[in-house]
This record gives sequence, structure tokens and C-alpha cells, in this order.
Amino acid sequence: MSPSTVVTRFAPSPTGYLHLGHAMSALFAWRLAREAGGRFLLRLEDLDPARCRPEYAEAVLEDLAWLGLDWDGEVRIQSQHFDEYRAALEHLAERGLLYPCFCTRAEIAREVAAIGNAPHGVDGPLYPGTCRELDRASRERRIAAGEPYALRLDIARALAAVGARPVAEEADEPPFAVDPAPLFGDVVLARKDTPASYHLCVSHDDALQGVTLVTRAVDLKPAVHLHRLLQALFGWPAPRWRHHPLLMGPDGKRLAKRERSLTLRALRASGLSPAEVRAMAGFADDG
Repeated sequence: MSPSTVVTRFAPSPTGYLHLGHAMSALFAWRLAREAGGRFLLRLEDLDPARCRPEYAEAVLEDLAWLGLDWDGEVRIQSQHFDEYRAALEHLAERGLLYPCFCTRAEIAREVAAIGNAPHGVDGPLYPGTCRELDRASRERRIAAGEPYALRLDIARALAAVGARPVAEEADEPPFAVDPAPLFGDVVLARKDTPASYHLCVSHDDALQGVTLVTRAVDLKPAVHLHRLLQALFGWPAPRWRHHPLLMGPDGKRLAKRERSLTLRALRASGLSPAEVRAMAGFADDG
């Protein structure tokens, strides 16, 4: 593959049927790759065993093919690669960049409330660092006792490990130095019920698959700060990013999987053609 080859990807989670917003994201990435003579990859991010279902995964392939999209190579299914993600977590742990967090969500909420003006990130109040300074003996004792825990990235140590803040490149914008600390704090990279987080897996897979241009909706733009840090920690190549606007529903709110009337399979059942659905997603056929 040429160093200048554009490689994009579409990576839905099979927790429901694809809707018109997914069509927009898929078409956005597919068009950019095809117009540049590059490659378009398909990945299923099925990390949540409680919500991801085989029938939804099968529907992703059927709906995209009906829409007129093709993809290059095999579909990567994340749940088949947990060993790779565990190895990445072990690498961070060996460098002292991960720590076990035994706090429940209720305990974190109580501590945040007690703080008062707790700093907020993209997902709400930042974790206050309760378990960060637990000594090794305490951690090992609690793990041996069977206490459930999550693995958090020590964001301050991670930033110190890479030295100067990594630089990210957003299409059509000047490069910028990332600053994930105020956005994510000590983010969770693994839980008992989810062996690896979206943030770790997407960064790992983009590097593994040679993705050069990450396209996704603008609501995920803050994640660039964290993903660029993870890439720097592992020495993974940095792609460029390009974020597109959200597609809104008739009520002016972002489309969600619960909007069953706007799923691709509901639109197909209503008699609409692939060309009509592509136009609804903002990608009318030329001519």
C-alpha cells in the first residue's frame, strides 16, 4: 500500500439496526476513500456483550450492501480480538500507567457531590482519583478478595511518559496539541463486563488496519485528544481526522437507534430505493 493511500473505515456497534445517521457516516467515509482511489474498511465494534446481537451484525452487512456500499478486505469483529487488547493493557500496566479503581458509580457520584464544584469533562464530572494513590499491597489484597474493579489510565503519568503533548491534525484546520486531561481525566480503559474500552480498541484497530483518515460525527471530536495520546503511548501512527455534522431527526434532535421509522430496513420496507435513501442522508447521486 502506498504511503499516500487514503484508508477510511466505518465502525458501527451492532446494538440495533442502522439508521439514516449511520448511512450518512458510512457514505461520508466511503465517498472519501473511493474518490481518492483508496480503501474503505468495515469494522464491527461489538465490545458490549449485553447489547450487541448477531442479528444486528448481520443486518449491518445487509443494509450497507443494499445501500450500494462495498468494502475492502474482511470485516474486523472486535470481540474476536480481546487477546490483542489485553496485551495492549498489559503494556500500559507494565509502564505504571494503569491502576485498578474499585469505586462504584454510586460512590463516585457521592464523592463528586461532596467536592462541590467538581471539574466536568465530556461525559460529566471527572473521576476524583480516589483509587489512584492506593498502595500496591492494598490493591493486590482487594483484587485477591474478588472485589470488582475497572482499569483507569493515569492521565498525568501518561502525559509525562510522552513528554511534549502530541499534535493532532484535523482536516481543513491547523494542527493542534492535544489536552485530554480536562476532557476525560483518568479514563476507564477496561471493566469486568467490557474487557477493553472503545477508546483503546478503536485506537489499536485504526493503527493495525492502517487507517489514515478517521471520519466520524462531530460529537466524537473531543475523543481525538485521548486517542492521539494513546497513539503516542504505543508509538502508533497518527491518522488525520475529519468530522461531519450530525444528521438530525424531524424533532431537531440527533437520530438514535430508537427511531425505528428511520432505520435503513424500515425505509427499505416503505418502498424507498437506495438512491432515495442516499439522498436523504445528504448524498444524492450525481446527474
